[in-house]
Amino acid sequence: MTDTDGTLFAQVRDPANRADPYPLYARLRAQPVARQDDGTWVASGYAAIRALLHDPRVSSEDLPPAEHPATGNPLKDFFVNPLKDWITDRHRPFIFRDPPDHGLLRRQVMGQFTVARVRGMKRRTEALVDECLKACSGATRFDLVDDLAYPLPVTVICEMLGVPREDEARFHAWATQLATALEPESRNDADLRARNTETFDAIAAYMRDLIREKRRSPADDMLSGLATAKDPEAGRMSDPDLVATAILLLIAGHETTVNLITNGMLTLLRHPDELARLRTDPERAPRVIEELLRYEPPVHFRTRLTRAPIPVAGVTIPQGVPLVLLFAAGNRDPARFPDPDRFDPDREDNQHFGFGGALHYCVGAPLARIEAEAALTALVARLREPRLAEDPPPYRSGASLRGPERLLLDIRGIA
Repeated sequence: MTDTDGTLFAQVRDPANRADPYPLYARLRAQPVARQDDGTWVASGYAAIRALLHDPRVSSEDLPPAEHPATGNPLKDFFVNPLKDWITDRHRPFIFRDPPDHGLLRRQVMGQFTVARVRGMKRRTEALVDECLKACSGATRFDLVDDLAYPLPVTVICEMLGVPREDEARFHAWATQLATALEPESRNDADLRARNTETFDAIAAYMRDLIREKRRSPADDMLSGLATAKDPEAGRMSDPDLVATAILLLIAGHETTVNLITNGMLTLLRHPDELARLRTDPERAPRVIEELLRYEPPVHFRTRLTRAPIPVAGVTIPQGVPLVLLFAAGNRDPARFPDPDRFDPDREDNQHFGFGGALHYCVGAPLARIEAEAALTALVARLREPRLAEDPPPYRSGASLRGPERLLLDIRGIA
């Protein structure tokens, strides 16, 4: 098998390689932009990814047309569902939109995702971490995912959006299902697309009801602000865009920070010297988290579509083909980072792709950093003699949103 093997990205997506895809990434980087056997083009080199992130010929509008499956009901099949599909296609979440729509929607979101609001969650986040750890007092086995990494960001995003926390069980199932839309398999799997359509209809109906309530009785939360604010250029966000935006923010709050915290603690346990340094010097946390975002990012790749032929890295990507920006591979490119497979929080010039980049840089990045810092500093300080109960841990099925399904730790108690 050669380094130009056109099945490498298929191997990356194989769950058997979920625990350690990095050797495959290294082989892909031998050709920084390469065509795969299925017609997908993969950018794995740092310089190529950076160039493509800033190239207007690369489109984020790569989802296939919405399509409700046939129900046998003529009214639904010929009138209701085609109208729903039309609305869905024109009001995708802004991570699947290009300029100018993307910029208008993102600006409206950032008008609510303010620095003051995010910073205002710091103490609350620290208190929530404390609550999670106190709830496990006396335990000798700790599942980082269920006991902290999942409930923390879910509670934070629910409170910021103004979504009732008691509905979380429903969100969990919805978020888990809709996160599969980021995986390339979702484009061609009819059953998976049907499940995603059904799930989107369910969460959209929930959000429409909640938005109506926010407009009747606005509160000091992001969803109320988005539902009532008027942008100077775009006016008030339309209901379909507001629903799609609320769903995106809720799912992102469920999924990515869970991976950042869990991957972070797993990495520290595999590097006990760094864990000990963080325990004795919590001020190192920002450097640790930046290196974690490079070394074990929560999102490994995003998909795109080319709108024109694009010369890059010695090849020309054709027009109209699927493109993968393999961020996690670029983060370990030896042409950009010295000794890239070494976890080094003292690394200088750490311009990673941990939160993507360019127009689509993650809007929740400052919040994710706050949550990760609160969680990791508390974990290393308060878990007594934590040890991995299984290494590698079992991973969730997704290759794009990559993280452990659980992370069992044996401990001698919680301080």
